[in-house]
Amino acid sequence: MAAKGKILVIDDDPDFLEFVTIVLESRDYEVYTAENAREGLATMRQVKPDLVLLDVMMSYALDGLNVTREMRSDPELREIPLILISAIVSREEAELFPTDEYLHADLFMSKPIEPAELLEQVGKLIARPKE
Repeated sequence: MAAKGKILVIDDDPDFLEFVTIVLESRDYEVYTAENAREGLATMRQVKPDLVLLDVMMSYALDGLNVTREMRSDPELREIPLILISAIVSREEAELFPTDEYLHADLFMSKPIEPAELLEQVGKLIARPKE
């Protein structure tokens, strides 16, 4: 059976990477992982994923935001659907993030993530017609 799509997960938490990989592979997605922004961007350019799941807070910095800016300024990457993930739980904290024109995410999800919700959102974004 062919994979439903290629998904890249960028997160510096190995337990989260393993969890998401298990959940997505259970529905026949081809999963790639990266533990930092640099590795994530290199993998993105190499495999051209159908969707990226990106942790906002990596290495004690807003590394994830730098990845979104890099994606949106690169013609080969800018159309890839993006789900931003963070352990930030309150709306007040979420409002602290910069929201410039380069920070375009299709969805924001908070950790912990429910497997059913993740699969539903991933399915919607991958099925969405390309522009």
